[in-house]
Amino acid sequence: MSVLRVNEIRSQTGNTILIPSGHELVLDTTPINSNALPPNSSGNNGKFLKSSDGASIGWESVGPVAIRTFTSNGTWTRPAGVTKILVRLVGGGGAGSGVGESGAAGGYSERLIDVTSTSSVTVTIGQGSSSSTTYSGRSGNGQTTSFGNFLSATGGNGANTSHQHCGGLPGLGTGGDVNLYGGGGNGHSYYGCGDGGTSFFGGSGAVGHPQGGQFAHNHSSHAGFGAGGGPGYHGSTQGAKGKEGVVVVYEFK
Repeated sequence: MSVLRVNEIRSQTGNTILIPSGHELVLDTTPINSNALPPNSSGNNGKFLKSSDGASIGWESVGPVAIRTFTSNGTWTRPAGVTKILVRLVGGGGAGSGVGESGAAGGYSERLIDVTSTSSVTVTIGQGSSSSTTYSGRSGNGQTTSFGNFLSATGGNGANTSHQHCGGLPGLGTGGDVNLYGGGGNGHSYYGCGDGGTSFFGGSGAVGHPQGGQFAHNHSSHAGFGAGGGPGYHGSTQGAKGKEGVVVVYEFK
């Protein structure tokens, strides 16, 4: 075995050291070639070196390359190069009643999915429900949100659907790596105090006095996705509608 000890190796001409075809430099037992050396970093600010096959390395972004939000029914189509997605979703919110009871929030689910063999997924958004204007009247339930057959979350129940003068029971996520209940609705309050159930994405809209007219109902949209509707005031005004659900897809390469 030959041993060459030098302090520096320089090219005879220029700045390139040529290794003849069929030969290679070896550090210990590892060949020194283009697959073992870092690629040029020019134009790759904020990226990290990554090996996808265990043989070569390249510059890759860390974190999602895109985030897509669905607030109505549609189809998610896998972009080229995307291999995994993180999906977060909530069901629709239940509505509040005309007096004192509020709707519950939709359930929550999230899941990390390998989509290398998936081309598209149907997205269904659970709508928020309608509200009651009557004293202790039953309000509608929120609908289920789903991301294909991968995961889903049921909607929150409307006020008084389980018992009179009781807030709605919350929805629940299924099929995810994390599955949670939404927030429940408030029970009877004569003057319409209290909020609707809080979802993973936020709380309900404001409630108000008759001086504000149909205040809670008119501002139903000012709420977090999947939140339950707040109550009306003392039977003279209508409760807020439940807020629709949402699907958020984080795409990774």
